[in-house]
Formats: sequence, structure tokens, C-alpha cells
Amino acid sequence: MAEGKDLLQVLWSGADVLRGKMDANEYKTYLLGLVFYKYLSDSYLAKVYDLLKDENPDSLEEAQCVYEEVMNSEDAKDLLDEIKESKHYTLEPDMTYISMLKAAKNNSFNREKLQAAFNRIEESDELFHGLFADVDLYSNRLGAGDQKQSVTIAEVIKVLDGVDIIHTKGDVLGNAYEYLIGQFASETGKKAGEFYTPHGPAQILCRIAISGQEEKKGLQVYDPCMGSGSLMLSCRNYSKEPDYIKYYGQELMPSTYNLARMNMFLHGVLPENQHLRNADTLDADWPTDEETEFDVVTMNPPYSAKWSAAEGFKQDERFMDYGGKLAPKSKADYAFLLHGFYHLKQTGTMAIVLPHGVLFRGAAEGVIRETLLENGSIYAVIGLPSNMFYNTSIPTCIVVLKKHREGRDVLFIDASKLYEKEKKQNVMHEEHIDKVLELYNNRKTVEKVSYLASFEDIKANDYNLNIPRYVDTSEEEPEVDLRQLSKNIRETDKAIKDGNAALLDMLGELTFADAETKDAVEEFISILKEEA
Repeated sequence: MAEGKDLLQVLWSGADVLRGKMDANEYKTYLLGLVFYKYLSDSYLAKVYDLLKDENPDSLEEAQCVYEEVMNSEDAKDLLDEIKESKHYTLEPDMTYISMLKAAKNNSFNREKLQAAFNRIEESDELFHGLFADVDLYSNRLGAGDQKQSVTIAEVIKVLDGVDIIHTKGDVLGNAYEYLIGQFASETGKKAGEFYTPHGPAQILCRIAISGQEEKKGLQVYDPCMGSGSLMLSCRNYSKEPDYIKYYGQELMPSTYNLARMNMFLHGVLPENQHLRNADTLDADWPTDEETEFDVVTMNPPYSAKWSAAEGFKQDERFMDYGGKLAPKSKADYAFLLHGFYHLKQTGTMAIVLPHGVLFRGAAEGVIRETLLENGSIYAVIGLPSNMFYNTSIPTCIVVLKKHREGRDVLFIDASKLYEKEKKQNVMHEEHIDKVLELYNNRKTVEKVSYLASFEDIKANDYNLNIPRYVDTSEEEPEVDLRQLSKNIRETDKAIKDGNAALLDMLGELTFADAETKDAVEEFISILKEEA
């Protein structure tokens, strides 16, 4: 059974079954959906066994046998009621992954059974509604006709037998799922921007946003452009109370929203701590009842997206206090920023990735930026390396915001050179991430890399936050020693003359087979003598 790196290899083998039949953006849906189904099924059987035997099963086969026995007894109803209470779903014995695997090995697998299992899970609880909607078991992509399509799915089910879910510790499976999402992002290219924030920027965003709140129990994290949820889940790595974090996320794309829901479960996030929604973040505000402000806000929205910028938004509480201006229709960057900032607690921190244009563009964006700076809301600006993200090669920046702090200074960090080039992307490793956090936490001017700008500095720059205005990374040209230069030129001239003289001596000793060759060489000798 596979764990750690072996687990990744098993999962990637599942992708190999599908790779020749469809592109990465499609087969990611099948593989991630089937891994999640296996997770739900295996953890369900483990729970059944635990309820009946008060211990973890040694194998899924053992748990399946016990489950089949009890389902044929008078205790079946009580067991199902109890498991529904804790797992929020139930499965018939012939709907489990282990049952599907047995059929796949016997060449008797029927995808109707798997579809019935998907339906049962989706209908069990609102938590699971539409979760497998993208996993089309009847797609021609899987092959031509019923038989070939069933065989393709059966092959993936057999490969996934190597994923040992009931003995996997902690976040191993969740982290493997994250790795898969990252690999798919690499293969998918531009479409990946919809669902994935690369490791380096994600860690920086989370470490900054959670800084000073690591000990808080019941930390509330919000990402209104959550993609696959990876950015929010990164906060688990830095919290001292990860199991109590409450996640609030919104995502526009239904398939990506489903990916985020699966990702939450695979990281062991309890249903009561998941508050996820499939909707347009800018179109209508959310959340609007109960919790509306959060300790941590992390965002990687689509860059310079279009939005309606309708006049009605000027009365929207999210956007109304910024000089009567809205983010322009062609660039929603500040609309996303203000939405996230509106939902930030007075004691919290927000970190958002945006294109550099937000730092210096004028008109309405200039007015919004000036208002934020006047209020002391912008705490830091960090320039990231170019070619970090799958959907754009442009350099981006992280803007850090806080509410009601003392002072209006802004820390600028130029992290554009903190990366390593790997294949298609530039990558920030742990030492690069640590360096950014060190500069951020020290909050001081360090030559060539950071500058703590006073409000007067910013005002003098007309509220322009372009990083090169504050952090001078230019290198001085070395001074030229003219005497040494003259000496070098003389030595080079002498070496050329000596070389020519030696060549003339050699040419003078040559004999020729014909008059034509002799004439050509003599012409060459006369040119060399002129040069000398």
C-alpha cells in the first residue's frame, strides 16, 4: 500500500490510464473525482468497522465482510442511522469502492453501479449536492460504446487499489491531492489559473495573513475567489489549532467549486467548518448574515477581469467609501480587493495577489488607491518574480492590507529575484519564502531589497506605489581605470602585430602547386604587410 511519494506515483498511474483519451483539464476531473469517491467509501467502511468492533480494520476486505454481515441482520437500521449522523452519507454494500474493485478484477464491472453510488452520496446531504456532476461516466471520451467506457473506468479503479486511505496519517492524502492539482495545473497551462495558486506565492500569502494569529482557536479564513481551496487550506500549515479553522470560500466555476469541496474533505476538515458557495463574488455580496468579517483574507483573483461596474455598486457598502469611484469595467482588480477588505476583521490581515498595474494606474483606480493610503489600509507591497503563475507570465505583486492601525507607512519588498527557474515556470523555494517573511516581519529598509516608506514619501510620489520608486535595485557601473585600459590596448596591439609577423614568416616559406594559388597567397601577404 502506498504512502507519501509512492502514493503520488499510484495517483499519477491513474492519470496515465486516461491521458491518451482526453486533455489534462478533463482527466483531472475523472481522477480527482474517483480518488474522492474511494476516500468516502473507504473511510465509510473504516467507520462501520470502528462502530462495530471499536478498532481500525486491517484491510478493506475485512471491513466489507463485516458490513455485509451486519446489513443482513436486524442491527442494520441502527448502524445506518448512527453512521449517517457522523458521516452525513450512507452506501449499500454493493456501492463501496471495494465492491467495485472486485467486479473490475472479475471483468464484471458495471458503471451503472458506480453512478448509483455517486447519486446516493449526492442525495444524502446538502454537503454533497452535485459533487460528482462533472464525472461523466457515459462520456465518449472514455471510449466508444458501453463496454470500452466501463473498461476505462475499471482500469482507473484497479490502479487506485494502491491508495491506502484507512492507514494514511494526517494530511498525507490531502497533500497528495494538492500535488495532483498542481501537476494538472502544469499540464493544463493557462486554464490552471482558474483553480491553482502555485506553492511559493500561496505560502507567502498565508504566512503573512496568519502572522500574529497562529495561536487563535477557531480562526476564520475567507477566500472569495477560492479556486480549488488550496490557498485557504495552506493556512493549516501555520496554525497551532488547524482542526478548529473555519473556512469561508466562494467560487464562480462549478467544477472548480466541486474540487474545493473534495479538497476540504480530503484534508479532514469537518463539515461544520466548511462554508463554501458557488456564485459570482462581485455580483452579489456574500456572506451577508452571521459571520461577515474574518481574521484572515487570502485572494488570488482573476487579473484585470471585466465586470459590470454598474452605477448601483456606488451604493454597495463594499465600494461606497472610495471617492465615489468604482474599479473600471475593463479591470476588476480593485473591486476584488475592496470586496475582500470589506470582509476583513479590525484585527485581521488580508493578502491579495494582483498585477503591478494596481500600484500606479490613475483615474478611478488612482482615487481608490489614494483613499486606501490616506486611511492607512495598505500595509505592505511585495513584488514577486515574473512567470510564477500558469495563466500569465507577467510579474505580479502581493498587497497586504490591515484596518485601523497606527501609522500610514508602507513596506516595499522587491522579491523579483528570489526564485529558481524550473521547466516552464519560475519557482520560489522555502529559502526564498523565508527571506520574504524575514523582510516582512523586520519591517525595515534594507538596501536593494526593501524600503519602509513614510506617508510623506508616498504623498511626494503622488500616491504611486510602483516598487522601483522606493527600492533601488540598479547596480552602479564599475569605475574604468583609464591607465589600465590604455596599457591593455597597447598589449593587445603588440600581440596582434607579433601574430601577424609570425604568420608572414610561415607564409613566406610556402611552395605552390600552381600560379593561381601563388597569386592568391601573395595578395593575402600584401594585405597583412599593410596592416603591419
